[in-house]
Amino acid sequence: MASHIALGKKGELIAKDFLLQQGYKILAVNWRYRRREIDIIAAKPDCLVFLEVKTLASDLFGWPERQVDAAKRRHIQLAANVYMEKLPRLPPAIRFDVIAITFQPDGEYELVHFEDAF
Repeated sequence: MASHIALGKKGELIAKDFLLQQGYKILAVNWRYRRREIDIIAAKPDCLVFLEVKTLASDLFGWPERQVDAAKRRHIQLAANVYMEKLPRLPPAIRFDVIAITFQPDGEYELVHFEDAF
């Protein structure tokens, strides 16, 4: 497996654990619609949350959240629409979040959760 793919998977596991600790219920991981993917779909009683997880090995080339550009947001929103069409009833609210994870040289990492990012 390519190292960037392994790093992304590691970031998604960290993000999933973080969300569970914050009281979210995980509904799906790597949910796909055609060529579009939503990293994590989670819920709280009052909100359905679509999350994009971005992980970088270091901050040498910037911050991970900056990689969620307009095209990526559009893909996530289109996939979210399809996901919601399959629900028996619409949730009271939806939100699009980004979880940015940056690893440090010592193996530690920084996690920032951007709620309602777009």
